Amino acid sequence: MGQPAEKQRRATYADLGAVPPNKVAELVGGTLHVFPRPAPRHAQAETELATELVGAFGRGRGGPGGWRILVEPELHFPDPAAPGEIDALVPDLAGWRRERMPALPKTAHFALAPDWICEVLSASTEAVDRHEKMPIYAREGVRYAWLVDPIARTLEAHELDADRRWGPAAVYRDAARVRVVPFEAIELDLSVLWAE
Repeated sequence: MGQPAEKQRRATYADLGAVPPNKVAELVGGTLHVFPRPAPRHAQAETELATELVGAFGRGRGGPGGWRILVEPELHFPDPAAPGEIDALVPDLAGWRRERMPALPKTAHFALAPDWICEVLSASTEAVDRHEKMPIYAREGVRYAWLVDPIARTLEAHELDADRRWGPAAVYRDAARVRVVPFEAIELDLSVLWAE
């Protein structure tokens, strides 16, 4: 008779502290995910999208304002599978409507789920972003999620339905000029995200 398989220890928030500072780490369902820092195309897509949105929606320059849009905020959500533990996610971008978050928290993390997140996909992060983090964003009531792929040159826009499920994605490609919820008040030129 074989020995029972050893139960793998759940990672905790304390394990994030041991991750080298040149890596990105997240805690998802008790699993510690450690990734390299973003590659240049990933970093450019994230920076250009943030620039477009922060001006119009964060500051109200050429757009309606009314949002707090932040780069790589650390989000803490209770892990329903392990009472007392958390999921610690770091989306590439996240946005909160100012009426929901009029002031920034005093903590180093955000417990309030954002209204919108954006994940910039890479070969090392796509499976975790799509299959592990997206269900958590839905569970926590994040209303809008964008998945940006700088290699495929696509922006997928997802919207949460009343049952907290992601509806069919609207997919925009290449150099399209688009208006995408929740930021449809301005036109985005996707070509700036992929410029080399």
